[in-house]
Amino acid sequence: MKAELAVAVLAALEAGSAIMEIYESGDFDVTVKGDNSPLTRADLASHEVIMKHLNATGFPVLSEEGKAIPVLERQAWDTLWIVDPIDGTKEFIKRNGEFTVNIALVEHGRPVLGVIFVPVSGDLYFGSVELGARKTQAGSMEWPASEWMSKSDSIPFDQGDRPHTVVASRSHMSAETEDYIQALRDEFGEVDLISKGSSLKLCMVAEGRADCYPRFAPTMEWDTAAGQAICTSAGCEVLNWETSEELEYNRDNLLNPWFLVRRL
Repeated sequence: MKAELAVAVLAALEAGSAIMEIYESGDFDVTVKGDNSPLTRADLASHEVIMKHLNATGFPVLSEEGKAIPVLERQAWDTLWIVDPIDGTKEFIKRNGEFTVNIALVEHGRPVLGVIFVPVSGDLYFGSVELGARKTQAGSMEWPASEWMSKSDSIPFDQGDRPHTVVASRSHMSAETEDYIQALRDEFGEVDLISKGSSLKLCMVAEGRADCYPRFAPTMEWDTAAGQAICTSAGCEVLNWETSEELEYNRDNLLNPWFLVRRL
């Protein structure tokens, strides 16, 4: 697992570097995909960098910007990488910094390793079932893998006294989410609401800055797999809203059901 983690961290950092070159140039070359979601040349550049690293591991890769893979072919994969080269492309285009690189390793439908890198801030989150969840400020890509543990801090962090805190989507707030937040206000009284883009919402629950993240709007598997690995490694849970069971991956339909991320 440490070897796969080292590969995923290096892939995320190099992808982040490629993204930032384009981000700082301002030349995004935005197009619209068939599902009406935006695509930039930074998404494609990040995808190419990540694939270069992950292909060397021998595990197949399911990436948002990769080719469509038949369900029957995917069903034969017990272990796979699930990747979002840029999670939060709309935030990238808005230039608000709230976009991430997401890389997860999934075994038998469960994310067992996750890396999330925030290129603008340099924040790096990673976690695995073996090593727990950690956060660091990304330094040199030349650091040996052994140094990532010593240069990182275990999460969640102690938050002290604070109101019950909910994090929600900046771009996809739904009426059902607003109803859920109101129910929390009825239960807890004072409730703080934080709006964030991309998988930063899962990271905020993992590090203890938020108590829950209800998502009652569409997401795809590559949006959440890395964040779920980090959250579960930090002692949180990511639950299918309909079944109250852990959210599973490499399903026939890659569109996620509604889900709830919460601290235990």
